[in-house]
Amino acid sequence: MSAPPPYNPGYPEFGMLHENAAEVGLPHPGDVVVERVFVEVDAGGRRVSALKWGEGDPEVVLVHGGAQNAHTWDTVVLALERPALAVDLPGHGHSDWRDDHAYWPPMMAADLAKVVGALAPDADLVVGMSLGGLTSFCLAATHPYLVERLAIVDVTPGTDHAKAEPIVTFISGPETFASFDEILARTIEHNPTRSESSLRRGVLHNAKENPDGTWSWRYDAVRDWKAAGGDDASRMADFTNLWEAVDAVDSPLLLLRGGNSGVVGDEDVEELQRRQPEAEVVVVPDAGHSIQGDQPLVLAQHLHDFITRSERS
Repeated sequence: MSAPPPYNPGYPEFGMLHENAAEVGLPHPGDVVVERVFVEVDAGGRRVSALKWGEGDPEVVLVHGGAQNAHTWDTVVLALERPALAVDLPGHGHSDWRDDHAYWPPMMAADLAKVVGALAPDADLVVGMSLGGLTSFCLAATHPYLVERLAIVDVTPGTDHAKAEPIVTFISGPETFASFDEILARTIEHNPTRSESSLRRGVLHNAKENPDGTWSWRYDAVRDWKAAGGDDASRMADFTNLWEAVDAVDSPLLLLRGGNSGVVGDEDVEELQRRQPEAEVVVVPDAGHSIQGDQPLVLAQHLHDFITRSERS
């Protein structure tokens, strides 16, 4: 097998962190320590990528949602001020795509276990958002020794097409755009409460310019819904059988809901707490599904409190 090509993001990947800090009133990050790392996860050389923050062993592992990437956590990590590992899910960011294009949470949890085992085996907390949250449930169920505490951001196995309709609509849009301005305009249209500067950064992290001058997303489209439990490419997969993974979680559990999000219903919270009576549930006001984008400082504080609270208990 030939060596992988040298890593070249094609833009100043870590040159915009001062913007993240300024937008929420954090101090200028200065010479922040962050690097991109890779872990091989199968015999064919497929790699999963991650951002390793800080000089010590990672204390927090962060796993993004579908069609996102590890940079969605940048502001949260700056606010946490803890060594952290933000992972690009398979088929997302700078992680390699699967040959079968199937990104089902138990499959990705197996890859995630190899990454966490290699780079953050003693982390105090795993944080998973949306698709990354479902994957983190599976990680906690199958590799409990890697999940000391588990925080889930705005998702449960009860999430379905109807609840996630705005997200599915955005992801189901065009895969290629004539220009950067066009892909940015679509992103602004679907995120009216976010600043243009934050969305511009997000597109730079989550899209790439093609040789012909067009732009496309870095993430792989989920083409094989049958492998993921769905009927066809127009429907979202059925995640209800992942409630069994929730049953198996044997660590302190925190669910954070976006106050303006409909992705998690009250009935989902009731089911979660029926299966995990000790689980904490927090609603974050003025936040949609992407709490890390809408209220990063509030989210960082909740994660800090969760770690210190469970340390004392």
